[in-house]
Amino acid sequence: MATLWPWRIDGRHEFAFTRQPVGLLAGWGDYPLVIARALKRQSYEVYCLGLKGYASEELADICDDFQWKGMCKVGGSIRYFRRHGVRVATMAGKYPKLKLFQPLAFLKNLPDWRAVRRFAPLILARRGNLKDDTLLTELLAEFALDGIEFRPPTDFVPEVLVQYGQLTHRGPSDVQRKDIQFGWEVAKELGRLDIGQTVVVKNRAVLAVEAIEGTDECIRRAGQLCRGGGFTVVKVAKPQQDMRFDVPTIGRQTLENIVRCGGRVLAVEAGKTIIVNQSEVLDLAERHRLIVVALRQDGQCELPAAESSAA
Repeated sequence: MATLWPWRIDGRHEFAFTRQPVGLLAGWGDYPLVIARALKRQSYEVYCLGLKGYASEELADICDDFQWKGMCKVGGSIRYFRRHGVRVATMAGKYPKLKLFQPLAFLKNLPDWRAVRRFAPLILARRGNLKDDTLLTELLAEFALDGIEFRPPTDFVPEVLVQYGQLTHRGPSDVQRKDIQFGWEVAKELGRLDIGQTVVVKNRAVLAVEAIEGTDECIRRAGQLCRGGGFTVVKVAKPQQDMRFDVPTIGRQTLENIVRCGGRVLAVEAGKTIIVNQSEVLDLAERHRLIVVALRQDGQCELPAAESSAA
């Protein structure tokens, strides 16, 4: 598909039809594959940098060009995109932030000069700031210095954003609805503080909250603490969610983890949560009698009447 792309000539904007190159920063998981395939279906040229040791090797077969990059190679990543004429980019997939806190992290993830220049002040400051939003905002600001604009991946595949409603045939019981509403309030506060996006509750008692370890470990911890299962997982967007990064994402692994640990309900935020391979994920939920709902931003569990489950 040809794309109108502006070129500035003698102070005026002229438009020509061209295949716009798009850059992709790919982390762990299936979501980068979904984005890469969608971009190719729309006839974009896709130049992908895969996080070494985490991104899928399948990306090399989908994209026009693919290279591995270390997590802290900011300058090298910018040069790669500039070399291929990339002015618009997007990012998808999980990044192993926890590795930044392991012994000898600096040597294992040796940063290049641009990474040092951008992030050293955050790390070395008297009150260092390694919050997710801070790190990712600074990263995209460094790319912007070279004219590379990052856009939300959902701009290219809006269909992956989950719609409001009850997504499985079985709906939550009254007790589970109360857990959903309570969990929503807690999760939104976690997001406001930029701690995490997920909370696990049962009978309005908080079993686990997500921090740097991620959603899957949060769910596993809840399963260890609540051997009887039957808990509710609530995952929401941050109140001031930047849709360019860290958008709540659900995939098959998340569902399998909830089932394995004894969870009964998954509640997410409609219009702000991505479900990767949604039909496959919801089919898995149905087979295991897991309840999945997507709520509006007010967190009210006003869903259609349906077959309820035992609490």
